[in-house]
Amino acid sequence: MQVFWRQGYAATTPQDLVDALGIGKGSLYHAFGSKHALFELALRRYRDGQAEAVIELLGGDGPVKERLRAALLMLVEMDLGDPDRRGCMAVNTAAELAAADEVASELVRRMFDRTEEALRALVEEGRRSGEIPAERNARAVGSMLLSTAVGLRLLARVAEGPERLALVVEATVDSL
Repeated sequence: MQVFWRQGYAATTPQDLVDALGIGKGSLYHAFGSKHALFELALRRYRDGQAEAVIELLGGDGPVKERLRAALLMLVEMDLGDPDRRGCMAVNTAAELAAADEVASELVRRMFDRTEEALRALVEEGRRSGEIPAERNARAVGSMLLSTAVGLRLLARVAEGPERLALVVEATVDSL
């Protein structure tokens, strides 16, 4: 997962994978079948680790806006704290392979859908508690929040520091 995340699918060679896994090329293909099959496993592992952490935070306890702020700031901190500035593997995969790889696109789409559903549920909760105006369309706001998170992940790859990203997070939360 780390090799694909750092280099992307196309730039990762079978030799890169063999070196990272410490196995021979024959063993790589015997164990995983293909480079693409291993990439699919890596995307699923990413989903089960990185992506689930945000969903868990959104579904936790406390005020809705504070959970949203915490989740968005967690993404910023993860990205800025990564010396390689890899960003989000799902966002990177969407940018690299969306037009060329239906399997990878579907995996990423499902990750985005799960995150958007968690954001929509958070907005619904906020509407019920009065933190978010009842007339706000939870589905539309959930989509907007997903787009904001994706944008933050891309901006963080080139940001010189957290200031701009923190402004985006605060403006997003304040817009609710």
